[in-house]
Amino acid sequence: INAIKIGIVTAEWNKHITGVLLQGAIDTLLNQGIQKDNIICKEIPGSFELPLSAQWLAQKEEIDAVICIGCVIKGDTPHFDYVCLAATNGILEVGLKYNKPVIFGVITTNTEQQALDRAGGILGNKGSEAAYTALKMLMIK
Repeated sequence: INAIKIGIVTAEWNKHITGVLLQGAIDTLLNQGIQKDNIICKEIPGSFELPLSAQWLAQKEEIDAVICIGCVIKGDTPHFDYVCLAATNGILEVGLKYNKPVIFGVITTNTEQQALDRAGGILGNKGSEAAYTALKMLMIK
């Protein structure tokens, strides 16, 4: 496990939430024995940009898995639907294209409170869960 390299791309949009998700992912990886220098973190503008930034990391041979972290909160327009669909499909495609775990750590909620509940609140930290998922996927490969 010491040699595993994990890339993490994190959307800046809703940073007060994605920052907590990112920290949960990093803490989990470190607690599971991943070396700090083997966690490569990149900040990107928003969740729509997750697939391309994940692809940039996944195409690097030394990267074993990529975790995509974002937060999309539903508003009054259909923007939510387009961003969520693009992120979901794009992240899936990157994993299949590069035959590597590319983990969907994007929370999609109706309210900010629901997002906070999933970012270290009463429902745990979905960033931590995404990190566990990446490691589990690497173990079954």
